[in-house]
Amino acid sequence: MNTNSLRSRYEKLKSEIHAHNYRYHVLDAPVVSDLEYDKLLNELKQIESEHPDWVTPDSPTQRAGAKPADRFDKVRHPAPILSLANAFGADDARAWFERIRKLDDRVEKARFVVEPKIDGLSVVLHYRDGLFVQGATRGDGEVGEDITSNLRTVRAIPLKIPVEAKAKITVPDYLVVRGEAFIPIREFEELNRKLEEAGEKTYLNPRNTAAGSLRQLDPKLTAARPITLLVYQIVHAEGGEVPASQWEILEYLKALGFPVTDVAKRFDTLEKAIAYTETWDEKRDELSYEADGMVIKIDDLTLAAELGFVGKDPRGAVAFKFPAREVTTQLLDIRVSVGRTGVLIPNAVLEPVEIGGVVVERATLHNFDYIAEKDIRVGDRVLVKRAGEVIPYVIGPVVDARTGKEKKYKPPTKCPACGQPVEHFEGEVAWYCVNAACPAQLVRNVEHFVSRGAMDIVGLGSKIVEKLIETEKVKDVADIYTLTRADILDAVTKKDRKTEKEPPGKIADNLLSAIEASRSQPLSRLITALGIRGVGEVIAGDLARHYADLDALAKAKADDLMQIEGLGPNIAESIVDWFARPFNQKVLKKLKSAGMWPKGGETAGKSQVSDAFAGLTFVVTGTLPTFSRDDAKAFIESHGGKVTDSVSKKTSYLVLGENPGSKFEKAKSLGVKIIGEEELRKLAG
Repeated sequence: MNTNSLRSRYEKLKSEIHAHNYRYHVLDAPVVSDLEYDKLLNELKQIESEHPDWVTPDSPTQRAGAKPADRFDKVRHPAPILSLANAFGADDARAWFERIRKLDDRVEKARFVVEPKIDGLSVVLHYRDGLFVQGATRGDGEVGEDITSNLRTVRAIPLKIPVEAKAKITVPDYLVVRGEAFIPIREFEELNRKLEEAGEKTYLNPRNTAAGSLRQLDPKLTAARPITLLVYQIVHAEGGEVPASQWEILEYLKALGFPVTDVAKRFDTLEKAIAYTETWDEKRDELSYEADGMVIKIDDLTLAAELGFVGKDPRGAVAFKFPAREVTTQLLDIRVSVGRTGVLIPNAVLEPVEIGGVVVERATLHNFDYIAEKDIRVGDRVLVKRAGEVIPYVIGPVVDARTGKEKKYKPPTKCPACGQPVEHFEGEVAWYCVNAACPAQLVRNVEHFVSRGAMDIVGLGSKIVEKLIETEKVKDVADIYTLTRADILDAVTKKDRKTEKEPPGKIADNLLSAIEASRSQPLSRLITALGIRGVGEVIAGDLARHYADLDALAKAKADDLMQIEGLGPNIAESIVDWFARPFNQKVLKKLKSAGMWPKGGETAGKSQVSDAFAGLTFVVTGTLPTFSRDDAKAFIESHGGKVTDSVSKKTSYLVLGENPGSKFEKAKSLGVKIIGEEELRKLAG
């Protein structure tokens, strides 16, 4: 790039960054993510390092934030309220250390304090004679906005220090501290839930919500938001001594009654500080607040101050940034896929963007109600989040970035795979393709049919299923019972063999044996295997006890089905609809011809050995000593009991094994009796 072009780019960068600073610090409505902002700023810094003579006082690198809003009174800070330089990884942090070590050899023996970099709003609190008298935003680092009335509503801020009168600690006559105000993640999610229930607009993220709430003109609105803060710096003190190390500052602030972080640690070397910082990249979900990194600070505040500044960045600390989890990008299209149960799933097609070291081009949009509630439009600039291995999802649109060319989205009326009309049941979020012949569903339907909880046909893996469907040997689940050895041999690949030497013939013979064994499965298993929407193992068992066979179940009306305990109108309607469809009737006819027609009703109860558990309802959780989950279910039902999937006040016993899930905690909270496998056997006599 020639000098003229570079200068033009430099001026454009300054203009863009000023605009983003204004939107972030003044309007609390950013249109780019922190990652994108950092890239622009780093590009600007790189140009300035090559052309230092271009740097002017109005460069974004020479100021901390943005001009304060006119609607607030102004507060001049007693000392600059600055931001930090960023380190994107351990090498950047080491480079920072090398730079400051060359300036002062005392850095070689320095200790370091690591604290979380909270994604919130910086606030400056003033105390005179121990009383809170003024609070302000950071503003441009020199002058902030007076938001005293709003900050008084934040209960975490002590109005008088020290908080405990008995605390024997010297308090300066005039003390100014700095902290970060934020909304905890759990409270933010609860706030959005309540807003959604009330039909009001929800918020995109905790940081903007906290910042916008604190910069309201009406303190009552601020008080209604669950804002808290953590304090980490003494900006100024008069009429008393304060500690000279960052670690002691945190302890001192805590003694005064200020909330401080409990994850800060002090280290003797930079490498130990970096190692600790890197552990929080993986553990950041354990924090109750959003954090985009950790801050590494020189513990000796005198040394840190003497190192001075680079532009707006103090040399004595660096922000070690985590890989970004949230970025903004363009929503190019919305495409719909079809799940096993026929659920239509909308997915975002995105302008490729890097999130946490992974290039993301697709993200989930959850469901069509979510798209409507968030008013997500094709062409929108959207905020996308990726946490750990979780599938990336669209948080919502950046409304302020709209140009007017965006298009509102309408859910499809026909299945994108088979063209059949889709259905939507009242009170449910999902839209369904209920055509069992839908090609998008067939592979997943067969996989469900042969799964352990259904017909339990061992050896019929997804690759073989795909090949059988591709060669049209299987056009529906009933075709499994007409498969020949030759059909299976044609579908077996090298990947299906346990070892290179395992002959395909053995795989085929084993699979044919498994298919034959599945013919003895009870009616409840076959009902489960059919994949009727809303019908799992528990309801399938209830249906098998109430109806003699699939012919009888097919004739049942919704009102009849709703007489069964726990079976509501939506599931009843779903069952009736499934049996009414011509394709499904064809499948049933083929199953009957293949001899797959187990009996239910009175016949289903012949395996019952006692009435010891009659009238009792059980839930099983965790790994039992000898029983599998299916064994435990069969044992309970053989003694007249009922097994359900969820714990409620109606649950008689929770059967507890090792590594239980959330059902254990719920059972304890509801006072449900908790027993083990041995006690279960004793109860049965």
